[in-house]
Amino acid sequence: MLRTLLAGLLLTSSLTAQDRATPKEAKGGQKQGTPWAEVPESFRTMKIPEWPLPTDLKQWEQADRAKTRATLVRCLGEMPPRPDPRQVKVVSREEHDEYVLERFEFHNGVDMTVPGIILVPKSRKGPVPAVVGLHGHGSSKESMCTDPKSAQNISVLARRGYVVAAIDACFNGERVGKGPAGAKLDRGAGPQEMSMFKLYLWQGRSLWGMMLREEQCLIDYLETRPEVDPKRIAATGMSMGCTRSWWLAAIDDRIQAVVGVACFTRYTELIAHGHLRYHGIYYFVPGIFAHFDTEAIHSLIAPRPHLELSGDQDGGAPTDGILVLEKKLAEVYRLYGKSDHFRSVIYKDTGHEYLTEMKDEMVRWFERFLPVPK
Repeated sequence: MLRTLLAGLLLTSSLTAQDRATPKEAKGGQKQGTPWAEVPESFRTMKIPEWPLPTDLKQWEQADRAKTRATLVRCLGEMPPRPDPRQVKVVSREEHDEYVLERFEFHNGVDMTVPGIILVPKSRKGPVPAVVGLHGHGSSKESMCTDPKSAQNISVLARRGYVVAAIDACFNGERVGKGPAGAKLDRGAGPQEMSMFKLYLWQGRSLWGMMLREEQCLIDYLETRPEVDPKRIAATGMSMGCTRSWWLAAIDDRIQAVVGVACFTRYTELIAHGHLRYHGIYYFVPGIFAHFDTEAIHSLIAPRPHLELSGDQDGGAPTDGILVLEKKLAEVYRLYGKSDHFRSVIYKDTGHEYLTEMKDEMVRWFERFLPVPK
């Protein structure tokens, strides 16, 4: 039945699809086969959550949205109260041609010190929008802010007048070797990721929830900065950073716009293609699949502007799952009368990569919905 449903969605995708693009240059990835074809029979009959899309805006806004978010947050496990953002410490300051780069750090209030970077444009006139940059797995805040060779680098936004900020996630960058097993055993992001996942599970927490909590700490800090308009904070990232961006917006309404790159993923199709291996252990939240698939998470973002940019050969985000999400989220945004606030672009012959065209789309999206005051 599931395979029939997916086939039907593929046949009708031309009616519900968003945008399709052929990039100038892409490395490509893995062509996707028939869903469920390689999955053992015993797993094909598993219970797949069927989450009803909201059809009554008043009912959704007054009751069902809050219930959905509460379920989502509950699945994330305990997330202790966040620390006072006024205790963030600026440790250095660098002058660049178009912005000032500050390095800062804060204790997360639980177990680790979190290092970060903020880029403050020199051209600003009063408070300006801020963009939280969320790096991918094995990357860092440097990938988002300082590394000229990184496709994830969004310092272009600082040059266009936005405040840009990023932190190292808890098993990346400067934080590697500072997990529960220490520097001797936690050599590299992978071992530390596993150690932290196991420890947090014992403590009634999830690694993913604690990672999102630290991004909320960063938002708390941005709200204290006089250079930032606290009502105009956005999020963007690739891969693990893409997934964090839409989860963060789902649990925190302070994120006013989202651009995700290379991880617009629906769990059902990830399983159907046997692609759970494409995501690290950080990605998995206990109990989530007992309630809903990711259309529920994305629906919590509506009607805020949400752009997703994907390759059609990205194993971590099967295209048939993207088609399902496009159809469902289009309906949610239509319910709000904000159809133009949701957009999905699928790039032909493109794998798990961040193309130049995607970077341009990201900039245009933020300049459209969160423009810098002139």
